[in-house]
Amino acid sequence: MEVNKSFKSGFVAIIGRPNVGKSTLMNRMIGQKVAIMSDKPQTTRHKIHSVLTRDHAQVVFLDTPGVHKPKHKLGQHMVDTALSTLKEVDLILFMVEANTPSGAGDQYIMNELSKIATPIFLIINKVDLISKNQLLPLIAEFQTKLDFKEIIPVSALQGDNVDRLADLIIRYLPEGPKYYPDDMITDKPEQFIMAELIREKVLHLTSQEIPHSVAVVIEDIQPRPNNTVYVGSLIYVERDSQKGIIIGKKGQMLKQIGQLAREDIEKLLGSKIYLELRVKVRDDWRNKEAFLKSFGYKEV
Repeated sequence: MEVNKSFKSGFVAIIGRPNVGKSTLMNRMIGQKVAIMSDKPQTTRHKIHSVLTRDHAQVVFLDTPGVHKPKHKLGQHMVDTALSTLKEVDLILFMVEANTPSGAGDQYIMNELSKIATPIFLIINKVDLISKNQLLPLIAEFQTKLDFKEIIPVSALQGDNVDRLADLIIRYLPEGPKYYPDDMITDKPEQFIMAELIREKVLHLTSQEIPHSVAVVIEDIQPRPNNTVYVGSLIYVERDSQKGIIIGKKGQMLKQIGQLAREDIEKLLGSKIYLELRVKVRDDWRNKEAFLKSFGYKEV
């Protein structure tokens, strides 16, 4: 037993285009769902701190919104949030997809990364979707584009090579303090995670018209008898037609969203909940600073 081994700690940003698997990787590293996952691009809107603690190290991951060309103030906030993390961390994980050709989005991020001195790992995700013969040329291609300290192929969904990645991250971190208690896995309050779990179900169940126009706010949490918790939430959309889609015929879509969200929230809280969902229209909220701030998006 290495009782004299120094403690290492630091902050690690995960950056990449939308939908490359950043949240999946972070959840896999932590061993628990902290960030929501969806096959819809631009799912993550906030910078989420998640904590991996080992005997001699603590890694604080910052999962960032996907970098994309913004079409509204919310989109600009998301891109600004992602790029701002580059100045705050000890290590950067730049994630790309093995099964998608590198394009303008990846090049834009690499141009931003070339301006900083922070060590950068290239994480090639979804390697389970390509053959080994395709992987080596892909690694060779990226080696010519930026000075990556490490290039690690992984499958975040399957967990392939994720433990090795964690070991490499810790190796590069400086000596430092323990920032969070051992049992803490995120700096976000339970209300935030509950709202995100509800939004995840909306993204999963509804059509392409809905995803980016949805915000969820937890209005009320109250203890009830028999170890039950009441959770009241509001789902905001931008148009009446979107409200109709989320409610569904005879309320069936809203009921399904509630059933799936309740299961995840009960796992989070460790108790039974009564989940009330309501839907409200706030016209063009993604372009209104007052609404963005009230929904938890700070300066835009």
